[in-house]
Amino acid sequence: MFEDSLRFLRTDYIDNYLLHAIGNGGFEGAFKPRYLDNGALDWCAELRAAGRIRNLGFSYHGDPKAFDWCLAHHDQYRWDFCQIQMNYVDWKHAKAVNARNLDAEYLYNALTELKIPVVIMEPLLGGRLARYNYALAKELAPLDPEASLAKWAMRFCGTYPNVMCVLSGMTRTEHIRENIATFSPLKPCSAEELAALERAAVAYLGQKTIPCNQCDYCMPCPYGLDIPSILTFRNKILTAEKPPTAKEALRDYARAVPEELRRADHCIGCNRCKPHCPQMIDIPAELAAIDKWIDELKDEVLK
Repeated sequence: MFEDSLRFLRTDYIDNYLLHAIGNGGFEGAFKPRYLDNGALDWCAELRAAGRIRNLGFSYHGDPKAFDWCLAHHDQYRWDFCQIQMNYVDWKHAKAVNARNLDAEYLYNALTELKIPVVIMEPLLGGRLARYNYALAKELAPLDPEASLAKWAMRFCGTYPNVMCVLSGMTRTEHIRENIATFSPLKPCSAEELAALERAAVAYLGQKTIPCNQCDYCMPCPYGLDIPSILTFRNKILTAEKPPTAKEALRDYARAVPEELRRADHCIGCNRCKPHCPQMIDIPAELAAIDKWIDELKDEVLK
C-alpha cells in the first residue's frame, strides 16, 4: 500500500502518514495483529528514519486501549501528530453521541501534555453542526447574528493552540471562502462563547438524532438503499424548529429519498453495513424504526 501511494502520488516520500482508525475492531482483535505482531509499526518508523515518511501519526476511533498504548509508547515512536474527532459536542459529550467514544477534551489534553500536535476530523460532526438546527441557532445567533453555524464550529476547533490542522469536507466554493475567512485571521472563542457552545451541545443532544456523519462507508447497500440520505432525513425532522405535519413529512421523504433509490422499507436486516460504520450505528435497527415511523405517518394521513 505504501509503495502504491508513492507511485500514485508520483513522489519518493510522504509528508504525513498515519495508522488509520487504530481503535476500530478493538486492541486485541485489530490493532495488535494489524500493526504490532506483524512489525508494520516498526517498519513505518524505519521509513520515517529513512526520510520516506516525514511525519508519522495515527487516527483514533474506538477502543481506548489502542489510544492509551500509543501514548504510553510515545517515547519509543515519537508520534508527530494524532488525528481525533473533535467538535463542541464531542468535547464533553462524546459518549452521548456514541457510547464507545472518548471525550475530545480528554484526547486533546492527553496529546497536548505529550506535545503531540492534533489534527481534527469531524469538526462539523459530519455536517450536522453546519446544517440549520433551531436548537443551535437559538443559543448562538444572539452572540453573532451574521455567523453561520459552520463558522461557530470551526472557531471552536481553532481556539485550542495545539491544533495543527482542521479537516473540513467542502463541497462548494463558498464553503472554502468561509473557512478561509474564519481562520484568516482566527478569532478564538471567548469564555462567554464557549459557554454558549456548551449550551448548544446540550440542546443538540436533547434532540436524540442518529449519529450519522454521512461518511458513506456503509455504501453501497447490496439492496440499493440510500442509507445516509434516509438517516439524514430523519435527523432533519428531529432538528426542525417546528415538526412537520404527517403529510409534509411524507412529501419531504419522497423528495429526500426518491423511490427508485429504495427507502427504509427495503432493508432486510442483512447487517452488511454495520461493520463499516465508524460510529457503530445499528443501521438496520434505525432503518426499521424509520420504516415504522413512515407507516405511522401514512396511517395518520389516511385517518
